[in-house]
Amino acid sequence: MPIPLFWTLFIPAAACAILYLTMTARGASPVRTLTKTLSVALLAILAAFSDAPILLAIALALCAAGDAFLSAETEQTFMAGIGSFAAGHIAYILLFLTHSHSDLDLLSDNAWIIAALAALGVIMAVVLAPRAGDLRVPVLLYIPIILGMGVAALCLPATGMLVWTWPAAAAFIASDLTLATEKFLLPEGHPALRVTPYLIWPLYWGAQVGFLLAFT
Repeated sequence: MPIPLFWTLFIPAAACAILYLTMTARGASPVRTLTKTLSVALLAILAAFSDAPILLAIALALCAAGDAFLSAETEQTFMAGIGSFAAGHIAYILLFLTHSHSDLDLLSDNAWIIAALAALGVIMAVVLAPRAGDLRVPVLLYIPIILGMGVAALCLPATGMLVWTWPAAAAFIASDLTLATEKFLLPEGHPALRVTPYLIWPLYWGAQVGFLLAFT
């Protein structure tokens, strides 16, 4: 991709991301939804017009759709958002596993990370299941998918631009873990709720940028 075209798309995406950060703790609104969605949708367009694998553009587009759903902040749109993000994570898993440098033998070198992710998954399931209410099934199905994305990222060597893959995956997992804590574990009015929105968004958008850097 020509450098000028890259910046033509990336700068507006970054501007939207920064603008959304200023309103992330506010209630749902059309402007908030548009700003959030564009911050990742523009990255998807950037990926589509670059030499990146098509799976990267698909994953980013699915996550942008998830952003649009989640920003509405209703139970129905939350479920749609979970579905979109689950599909996005599956696209990322396929991207990582089909990459020319993907090597399953690298998993044995990262066994302790995989064990930690497995333990995290069990803890998340045990803690969230009784608190997720009607969302229990989609939440429990989502956990192995996002952690599977993290495991798949370990199949790529930490060389060249691919070095961004695992940190981006870890940031994505941290973002979703914080979101789950915010939505299901913290009671209304908890002091931490003043902080969590400002943790979730930088981790999430930073993860998407990390994937973009790794594969373009």
